[in-house]
Amino acid sequence: MSTSPAQLLSTLPLGTRVVVRYRIEATGHRATDALGEIVGREIDTCTVRTRSAGDIAIPLRDVVAAKPVPPPPASRRR
Repeated sequence: MSTSPAQLLSTLPLGTRVVVRYRIEATGHRATDALGEIVGREIDTCTVRTRSAGDIAIPLRDVVAAKPVPPPPASRRR
């Protein structure tokens, strides 16, 4: 039995780096991704802290896919 993406986000520890695809329109035809760390969780939302957009509260009902990802690569020296 597989776990739904919303269930996965509900069980991962805070601070886990994830990528989340979620719907951005009521019709469900458009989706976007959020890449960052889980910093908060409520009954029906998960908050992901991204580099570019800051904290994004994502309704779990709109999550299409989610998975943990490895830490970002180390910065390279010039």
